[in-house]
Amino acid sequence: MKTLNIAVAPDSRATFNNNTDFCVGTGRMGLALQKEYHDQLAMAQELCHFKHIRGHGLFSDDMAIYQHFVGRDGIEYKGYNFTYLDRVMDDYRALGLKPFLELGFMPEKMASGTQTIFYWKGNTTPPADHQKWADMIKATLRHLAERYGEEEVSTWPCEVWNEPNLPGFWEHADEKAYHELYRTSVLAVKEALPRMRVGGPAICGGATSLDWVRNFLTFCRDEKLPVDFLTRHAYMGESPVNKSRYLYHTMRTVDSIIEEMQATRDIIDSFPEYAGMEMHVTEFNTSYHPFCPIHDTNYNAALVAGLLSRMGDVCASYSYWTFGDVFEEQGVPSRPFHGGFGMIANQLIPKPTLWTFHFFTGLKGECVHKDDNCLIMKKADGSYEGVAWNIGQAEREDAQLTLALPLNGKYVLTTETVDETTCNPLKAWHDMGEPASLTDAQLRFLRQAGQPLCETRQAVDGKFTLPLRENAVVRFTVCQVKGEPDAGYDYDWYVQNR
Repeated sequence: MKTLNIAVAPDSRATFNNNTDFCVGTGRMGLALQKEYHDQLAMAQELCHFKHIRGHGLFSDDMAIYQHFVGRDGIEYKGYNFTYLDRVMDDYRALGLKPFLELGFMPEKMASGTQTIFYWKGNTTPPADHQKWADMIKATLRHLAERYGEEEVSTWPCEVWNEPNLPGFWEHADEKAYHELYRTSVLAVKEALPRMRVGGPAICGGATSLDWVRNFLTFCRDEKLPVDFLTRHAYMGESPVNKSRYLYHTMRTVDSIIEEMQATRDIIDSFPEYAGMEMHVTEFNTSYHPFCPIHDTNYNAALVAGLLSRMGDVCASYSYWTFGDVFEEQGVPSRPFHGGFGMIANQLIPKPTLWTFHFFTGLKGECVHKDDNCLIMKKADGSYEGVAWNIGQAEREDAQLTLALPLNGKYVLTTETVDETTCNPLKAWHDMGEPASLTDAQLRFLRQAGQPLCETRQAVDGKFTLPLRENAVVRFTVCQVKGEPDAGYDYDWYVQNR
């Protein structure tokens, strides 16, 4: 067992930029019309209070925005239908969310080709007519501004396309064609809503990803096109192994992900015109595959804790892909646990990673300590709160954290523990035989198995120990004991005389 010792002095300070709650990812926008989707998003919002939500498919055919048909009277109709868009946006706003708009994919009747991606066949080809694409963007944004107010809609970030450096997401990964799409899109956005902030190129990792960043900024500079922020994605998976529809792979380290993000940051800052410009990671996760069992594990929760502790030092925001498992890129999941991207399994079963986000979202105050295993914040009232984690990667062993805080008097330590013993609904489901359909009793048990273990204990010298099993994530608070017992109420008597 490894021992981790932390001593916090009265003047201890550390840097922690916490943007955990800025944005969360979702599958395609059309899924928001499902009740299970709404219930999972409401659950995530209750615990994590995200400010924005970003996903695919705004202009895909299941949202039915672009209308082009010939009526029975032989008259050609070209227009727009915002019925589903209004339903989705109304629900997002009711849950306290603003969209982080992604402009894509291509409506079939506007597309230049037939290439599609995913089970739901999002078209990934350029527009046959760029003017029609621009007109649709302007009509959509003007409709949103009329419905929700120009002042409000102008605060919604807007990203052009998704991962165009991959040929599956953008035909031939044609960089020049993407630049032209960006030109058309950003000019359309700025014409409709001049104050709306627009960015790209939404690239993922890969050998050419940094070239795409550099070339995109060069294009915007040379063509004098607006660009308000740069976007990219970050995933940890490597060395893939396929087993039927499932994918397994080892994980990169937190350090390597931060280094990759820093390399992008350095490219941005190398341009005098763009130095200091915001970089948003509009997707991140461990695996990049929606049928990868790591997403359901405590290992995932611990890795994400490591990322959340450091990504704010490099990025303006970082959006976990995704909040829930209502997701159909590779088909409709047939089991409650299937390695889906989400932090909530279908039928509202919380996964360990949900609690990582809940714990980090709640971190407020002044940071007094940060290392590879722990964050500690001092609050205005003199109390402390923090999160500790133990990633079972290079060193796969349990740990014990010894914490010394500059406190005198009687204090209570509260802990909420998520690890493979205390909060592991995946194991419970596996032990049940991995049923595809859950009984009411099984579902109730799995929801309970997905809750943290809550414990308390008192101390008088500011010294505490926290056990950290492999892949544990633990939230703790240290607060002064206050209050007086009711007359005649003697807790100690009960404990000593039972």
